[in-house]
Amino acid sequence: MDLSRPFKKYYFTLLLFICSVAVTQAQAPKAQQSQTVVSGTVTDAATHKPLSFVTVAFNGTNIGINTNDAGKYTLRTSKSYNQLKASFVGYKSVVVNIAPGKEQIINIRMNSETEQLKEVTVKSAKRTKYRNKDNPAVELIRKVIANKEKNRPEAYDYVQYRSYDKMQLSLANVSDKITEKKFFKKYKFFLDNRDTTLVPGKSLLPIYLTEKLTDNYYRKSPEKNKSVIVGEKTVNFGSFLDNEGLGQYIKHIYADVDIYKSNIFLITNMFLSPIADDAPTFYKFFITDTVVVNNQKLVELSFTPRNTTDFLFEGSIYITLDGNYAVQDAELTINKNINLNFVKGMRVQLSFEQNPDGRYHLSKSDILADFGTSKKGKGGIYGDRVIVFKNYEVNKQAPDSIYNAPLTEESNEVKHRSKEFWEQNRLDTLTTAESKVYDNVDSLQRMLSFRRTMDIATLLLAGYKSFGPFEMGPANTFYSFNPVEGFKLRLGGRTTPELSKRYYFETYAAYGFKDEKWKYFLSATYSINNKSIYKFPQNYIRLSYQRDTKIPGANLQFVQEDNFLLSFKRGDNDKYLYNDFYKINYKHEYLNHFSYELELSNWTQAPAGSLYFISNPLSTIPNVVHNLTTTEASLQLRYAPNEQFYQGKIYRIPIPNKYPVFTFTYTRGLKDVINGSYNYDKVDFRLDKHMYLSQLGYADITLEGIKIFGQVPYPLLSIHNANQTYAYDLYSYNLMNFLEFVSDRSASLMIDQHFMGFFFNKVPLLKKLKWRETASFKMLYGDVSAENNPSVHPSLYQFPVQAGGTPITYPLGNHTPYIEGSVGVENIFKLIRVDVVKRFTYLDHPGISTWGIRARLKFDF
Repeated sequence: MDLSRPFKKYYFTLLLFICSVAVTQAQAPKAQQSQTVVSGTVTDAATHKPLSFVTVAFNGTNIGINTNDAGKYTLRTSKSYNQLKASFVGYKSVVVNIAPGKEQIINIRMNSETEQLKEVTVKSAKRTKYRNKDNPAVELIRKVIANKEKNRPEAYDYVQYRSYDKMQLSLANVSDKITEKKFFKKYKFFLDNRDTTLVPGKSLLPIYLTEKLTDNYYRKSPEKNKSVIVGEKTVNFGSFLDNEGLGQYIKHIYADVDIYKSNIFLITNMFLSPIADDAPTFYKFFITDTVVVNNQKLVELSFTPRNTTDFLFEGSIYITLDGNYAVQDAELTINKNINLNFVKGMRVQLSFEQNPDGRYHLSKSDILADFGTSKKGKGGIYGDRVIVFKNYEVNKQAPDSIYNAPLTEESNEVKHRSKEFWEQNRLDTLTTAESKVYDNVDSLQRMLSFRRTMDIATLLLAGYKSFGPFEMGPANTFYSFNPVEGFKLRLGGRTTPELSKRYYFETYAAYGFKDEKWKYFLSATYSINNKSIYKFPQNYIRLSYQRDTKIPGANLQFVQEDNFLLSFKRGDNDKYLYNDFYKINYKHEYLNHFSYELELSNWTQAPAGSLYFISNPLSTIPNVVHNLTTTEASLQLRYAPNEQFYQGKIYRIPIPNKYPVFTFTYTRGLKDVINGSYNYDKVDFRLDKHMYLSQLGYADITLEGIKIFGQVPYPLLSIHNANQTYAYDLYSYNLMNFLEFVSDRSASLMIDQHFMGFFFNKVPLLKKLKWRETASFKMLYGDVSAENNPSVHPSLYQFPVQAGGTPITYPLGNHTPYIEGSVGVENIFKLIRVDVVKRFTYLDHPGISTWGIRARLKFDF
């Protein structure tokens, strides 16, 4: 998640006030009297050396853990278990008695299953080196891999089932004494609602809960997945946050887990499945037990990463021996050495049930994660997502009307099901604490003190100060400076849904103390579908007018170009435009994530600073042009399959997924329409792809092609996105000067690769720092045709030059692309990315930088 865009800080607003509870009170809660806490060390009985990856569990349960590198373990439970079992491949299982309800240390010694030779014949005590060859555990996992496809639901012609999805967030170990403090006394009803059953030894305070009941249908040919939401219920935090958008972001972190897929997406990262095709290359497998469940013999197969820093699981799976080699149960955890921010621990439990034909289907998925800024802290946030699957039917065809029904929005009836409905249809139970969350949060958001706190949080994190129907901001644009305007002050704001869900207004006014000119912006938006224009699917019409300065070729946000941090730039930076923009837009999104946008604009641009418009420079009286007016009509088509958004009341941000995004834009210049000066056509096609690369992290790839038809002056050519700031910009050329290159046909490729510590984790020092590697490659190829070259047609505006005649602007050409690349380090202090950028072509241009260091703020798990 990239914090260079201020809107992306919004998701913290939900937890800011409630998290202050845990921060304010450092004292840990008293231990629960009924808790059983067992810790100790597991060692080899003969060598007395610690044994790592030994499974230690309460006997007869699946509540267990693997020992760490030092052979240590700790187990907690609130239930009255009286035995502990330790098991490990090559060793005899050990069962020891424990005292329920007490904290105790139990050290375990394990004996090898093979009979030891007499001491006189033993030269050394060496553990057998792990090998895949002739390993029965690896032979078994290969059979599981070979049978994967037939054990997936997609192996059937038809599948239908009902699913119940419950997601909750809780604060951990908030002190019981917190309500004694004056500030928190009024929130006692909320803070005393604790749960001690979900995680043994933890006191959890639920703060967020959402439930969804869905009927699901699958058809193999033609392939179709259809989900019909029957009921949905979510806590309501009022106008401060969009509950649907927040729910989408949380479920993006807690994605559905399909163990039969090669890669499992969790906490915004890809983990290799233990039954992926190449799992034996990355995992060690051990046969640790055989059990009989419902007259079905199962083999317990434990696994650990070969390299504990890779994004891999450890845990165990139970495999059937009926010829299907299906997964009947699985427990997956993550290793503490993984380079994962803010995640102290995570556990995934998958349970399967048998179909009438003997195969298995997923019956329950439980993903529990412990979030915190410190690995050792007792506080933090626990998130638990439980999905229960019932009424599973295979090879039963549903009516075609179900598969072919168009996507529709959820009705108010679905969103407001009665309490009785949930009691009758909920496929899982709510704890006592969970059942109170809805009413407690509803009472909380009606409290004046809570609303004030959230208001302050919005100002600090998002940069806006709310006044109910109107909010002022963003704060980072109040002050900026540049060579043309000097010191620049700006004040603006926008309306909120509290004024209207159908009408929206946005405005700002700015003043430059050097050029002594006012700048301003005003827009009015009308929502045609009577819902927020920031909610999917959008359907609105917008009118806007802007008078302001702009740097040609600067890829800055439309109404946030005055960001203070962007005021600091390298090199000469005095080529500006004064712009007058009149626009009318219509945008329509469809539920299948196809959208189109129509735009009619009138744009007058006048050169400022050292920039000028001049034609026929060799004539007796050169033609100096004071401004250029163009009128354009454009159509943009966009298709983003399965796109989801993290959205708030007045913003939304796409959540990256594996699907490509296609964008096609056609623009027509209209001469003599509202003083338009030129006829021309412009076609722009762009492809964006977020590519997951398993253990090698991920890459963001952008391909773009642009072609202009018709004769136009250089301000109407493609002025390629350059960057003279010291911030690393993903979609600009970071060592290209503003206005350095123009073209009327071009093709570009941008690759931004994140290795997520794959290499650094092998280096002890870098592994400890938790740094991650990045690399980028950017290439731009194009040219300016003779039709648009001012050296061929002097009547066109001449490319600008410096006072001494040195060129400022160049056409791309001579079959030489512009190329730059970078290598960098991110996750410095978990937030900072620093890149060393190198420019490889056009090194003879004056005033350029051939290399540089650029930084960027970036939040990631």
